[in-house]
Amino acid sequence: MTLRIPQLDPDPASPFPPVEAALREPDGLLAMGGDLSVQRLLNAYRHGIFPWYSRGQPILWWSPDPRTVFRSDGVRLSSRFRRAIKSSAWEIRADTAFGAVVAACAQTPRPGQRGTWITDAMQAAYLALHREGHAHSVEVFDGDRLVGGIYGVAVGRMFFGESMFSAQSGGSKAALAALAHRLHGWGWPLIDAQVESPHLLSLGAESWPRREFSARIAEWVAMPQPPGTWTEIFGRLRASELACGAV
Repeated sequence: MTLRIPQLDPDPASPFPPVEAALREPDGLLAMGGDLSVQRLLNAYRHGIFPWYSRGQPILWWSPDPRTVFRSDGVRLSSRFRRAIKSSAWEIRADTAFGAVVAACAQTPRPGQRGTWITDAMQAAYLALHREGHAHSVEVFDGDRLVGGIYGVAVGRMFFGESMFSAQSGGSKAALAALAHRLHGWGWPLIDAQVESPHLLSLGAESWPRREFSARIAEWVAMPQPPGTWTEIFGRLRASELACGAV
């Protein structure tokens, strides 16, 4: 059977199809084509849509149902991990190594995946978003060594997670927990995690119907962000502070 997938207009300001029109199989495939301009990406994220495609494919746009999310006060760290980081010297910062985090995510092997969906074009697109203040990273350092991180897109008071990595066991968990800790303190309710996996569920992720997800984020993406750069307002957080049960 041939899938009929809407082709996006070349104008980056053109609208996306309504998310309710996304396919059930493959789940959430909504449209194809267009570009990865800052304007189009921000329009996509405001509506709960994200790009995800492999090298050699056209750009594919998705809005799965259900949607995997973390409440910013709902990330769960195991007792074993909390004990491990209680005496850790790791320090967590934001937006001090965005390009390195994206590159590390692109290079990290994923179970059942050949190659990477974070192509050169995708990396360039998120670097452009970062330069304009829309994409951010949270980085875990052991001294000068980057041992974990997460990056994504912030619109209003909604954070859309894209990918995370660990160069040392637990690095991505610490990055996610620190991100959630800060967002909760800022009054940001949710982190989008896109698609369910056993690993995300073990960390406290939830599945929301797309209708509920879309309705909630419509309010949050319209809210103002706090003033200042993420590096400034995030500050520096010791991983050991995450062991006390605050997240």
